[in-house]
Amino acid sequence: MSRRTALAALAALTTAACSRLAFVAVNVPASFGSYRRRTDLRYGVDPKQRLDVYIPEKPATGPRPMVVFFYGGRWETGNKSEYRFVGAALASLGYVAVLPDYRHFPGVKMAGFMADAARAVDWAFEHAAEFGADPKQFYLMGHSAGAHIAALVALDERYLAATGRPVPAIAGVIGLSGPYDFLPLTDSDLEDMFGPPAKYPESQPINFVRPDAPPMLLVQGLHDREVAPKNSINLAAALRAQGVPVTLELHPGLSHADTVAALSIPLRGRAPVLKEIETFIEARAALSGRAALSRRPSS
Repeated sequence: MSRRTALAALAALTTAACSRLAFVAVNVPASFGSYRRRTDLRYGVDPKQRLDVYIPEKPATGPRPMVVFFYGGRWETGNKSEYRFVGAALASLGYVAVLPDYRHFPGVKMAGFMADAARAVDWAFEHAAEFGADPKQFYLMGHSAGAHIAALVALDERYLAATGRPVPAIAGVIGLSGPYDFLPLTDSDLEDMFGPPAKYPESQPINFVRPDAPPMLLVQGLHDREVAPKNSINLAAALRAQGVPVTLELHPGLSHADTVAALSIPLRGRAPVLKEIETFIEARAALSGRAALSRRPSS
């Protein structure tokens, strides 16, 4: 791929909506990261119920945080392999990253993809120690529709309870450009996906904020034309009102895709999103009495 082609692809990623060429451009440098990648591990029987795990290669002196990342795509599209750059970025911080696929609309509605999310989270928590991760440092993360999924599975306790297993203790949630407070619905596919109308409120993470909710980092571009910034602003306010620790990072000029694109090596200079994630996770570790630096890869 020529430099000009790569730059065109990156422009597409940051202005439109994650074209195939753009994913190639950001994933090529991610392929050379210092990590091991386990692919297509099953957390269910459906072909979409698979996940990839990224394990840092450099040794650490203690267990690592684990971050489960859900990709976006309007709950209708997406593939975990397109987000290798996210797994590589998290592994570069010394974290174990888990990237699940999940079933999409119209094959399933909200109950289906949320059940997949809960099963993937349960699988990751159960297997954390196998990958050198600490179950007490267990985080959920997502971009766009994936941020909605991460927030809702953390806030609406019914989803994890439905797995029939002990509910994982979630140390924190990281949302990039997520829809958390998006009623009324005005698009027919969303009305179908989240319907019937009596169930619309159950699709809104903001409706499940509670005093014991996990701490959250909400990253939002103020130039977002796909998910209104009020979603992150309103959720942050609701969390604060309940006494839940929340960090709201608002970035002027960033578009909807920019917040996740900034995790890629070519676009990392656009915004300090990766640093914000590291600061959030290390601060949570420090507050819980664990030495954050002990988990960073040795040089």
